[in-house]
Amino acid sequence: MTYITVILNVERHLATMEIAGYIASLFIGISLGLIGGGGSILTVPVLVYLFAISPTIAISYSLFIVGVTSLAGAISYYRKGLVNFKTVLLFGSSSITTVFIARKFIIPLLPDVFFRIGSIEVTHSFFVMILFALLMVAASISMITDRKIAEERKSKQMPWMLVIYGVLIGVVTGFLGAGGGFLLIPALVILMKLPMKEAIGTSLLIIALNSLIGFLGDIGLQTVDWKFVIIVSAIAIAGIFIGTYFNQKVNGAKLKKGFGWFVLVIGIFIIIHETLLK
Repeated sequence: MTYITVILNVERHLATMEIAGYIASLFIGISLGLIGGGGSILTVPVLVYLFAISPTIAISYSLFIVGVTSLAGAISYYRKGLVNFKTVLLFGSSSITTVFIARKFIIPLLPDVFFRIGSIEVTHSFFVMILFALLMVAASISMITDRKIAEERKSKQMPWMLVIYGVLIGVVTGFLGAGGGFLLIPALVILMKLPMKEAIGTSLLIIALNSLIGFLGDIGLQTVDWKFVIIVSAIAIAGIFIGTYFNQKVNGAKLKKGFGWFVLVIGIFIIIHETLLK
């Protein structure tokens, strides 16, 4: 009887976590629609901690989910004339190439155990989650500090700067499954002098292309639970339309700062969980 009770409790716990995961999937889309980024950085933690998916597979799934969700958002912004295709081409050429190379050729070569310190093993999964947590902390600080981006700032728009930014975003997307919107939007505003609304729409399309190309690089390397990723993507897409709608009605600065604090808490939780609670 005790054994059956334990099994039932575990099943209830898993069901609760799964429901929480689907709810969180909605907020992934909402944040992408509201601020053009941030939602993608939540996808991997949601998949790992709420759906109990391994970090390696979670990153691959994240690329698909973030890709189709961002594409849906980009289409919405395109209909309003808020996507700059010249910028997409300039940034996308280097970032897409970097993402594909990382996912197709570099990631499969990484060992399961990077190195050992005495009896402690630094595994691929541990390394990815810690790196991801540090990325979340960095992203949260940029959101919380609320530094205004000077749209009038002069920029020579040097091609090599665009290439460097593209490669950097490609590395973030390829290795961690995050879209890099928190890096991309400031670059679009400062380097390309895009208005904020247009920067968000353009960012969504670049994130979509990077993520989907990265996912294509994973095809054949592992089995994909298509039913699961399509359900989560559909929920996130619903969220992005909600976020896009409220983008016109909500104070973006306050929302971004509040979301930054939330991301900071999640990043710290991941570091504590991976280093102390395992």
